[in-house]
Amino acid sequence: MSLFGTRRSPGTATLPVEGYLPGFDGATGWLNSPPLTAAELRGRVVLVQFWTFTCINWLRTLPYVRAWAHRYQDHGLVVVGVHTPEFDVEHDLGNVRRAVTDLEVEYPVAVDNDYAVWTAFANHYWPALYLIDAQGDIRHHRFGEGDYDRSERIIQRLLTDAGVAGVGQDLVAVEAAGVEAEADWDSLWSPENYLGYERTENFASANGVVLDTPHRYAAPTQLRLNQWGLSGDWTVKRQAIVLNAPEGRIAYRFHARDLHLVMAPAAPGTPVRFRVLLDSQPPEGAHGIDVDDQGDGTLTDPRLYQLVRQPGPVGEHTFEITFLDPGVQAYAFTFG
Repeated sequence: MSLFGTRRSPGTATLPVEGYLPGFDGATGWLNSPPLTAAELRGRVVLVQFWTFTCINWLRTLPYVRAWAHRYQDHGLVVVGVHTPEFDVEHDLGNVRRAVTDLEVEYPVAVDNDYAVWTAFANHYWPALYLIDAQGDIRHHRFGEGDYDRSERIIQRLLTDAGVAGVGQDLVAVEAAGVEAEADWDSLWSPENYLGYERTENFASANGVVLDTPHRYAAPTQLRLNQWGLSGDWTVKRQAIVLNAPEGRIAYRFHARDLHLVMAPAAPGTPVRFRVLLDSQPPEGAHGIDVDDQGDGTLTDPRLYQLVRQPGPVGEHTFEITFLDPGVQAYAFTFG
């Protein structure tokens, strides 16, 4: 497969050459580093990963990329995270900078607000990982989660082929927690669902969605698996739903160990209090890291919030979140 034109390079003969590193021209900014170019990275093994800070699939890969950056930096590996935003709040450099700090992303980050780097790579996915050899050739890619052992073996091989001594063959040991923990794939029966009208599915409130206009909704008394509904005064926009008055509620029927909600305060710096229920009861031991056992939490910054983590056998439940203050923007439910 050729993504960017083809060239042949010596070494690592059984790995295909998928193209060449197109560089980072068009990045709108850099964090943790001055701007990097393809030319100055020649002679180094490079890992490029496309990400966006609210993406649960990327968050679950982060412990591995973070560990590889730390372990192999003295062997010459350069890790570059390309932050290409999905939602409007992810275009804000202050939000990206806060996420980089909070998530302990210490390697260079190219801010790709105009999708110029994304386009140069012909990329289509979050997360997407590309491994580039010392000649500037792309030798491996991985879209999505998983296959970590293979990716690390290829990092080791590319470094060795570049003449680096003492790389070793041991693999990093990762103990991920919180939102970074691997999903319970066998119990994951609920797919990601966006809440803005552009991409939402299975909306079950009576009479459907009213676009871009404040409207009072009522949630159904019963929801089927993966259906959701609203109660209260909401405006459904293209990317997100926005609460106009206190006591607005979202209900969702799901089957997964973890439930996350990507959300942001409509006014930066304005906290929004909320309360979570599972089957009309406080979540107690099934609460996520962003709520207490009574289901109480506060929205402060734009990010992904973990609201449920079931500790025992995973079952199907009705999730409800009631916002005690107006001004929340809710973008997407994700599960794990």
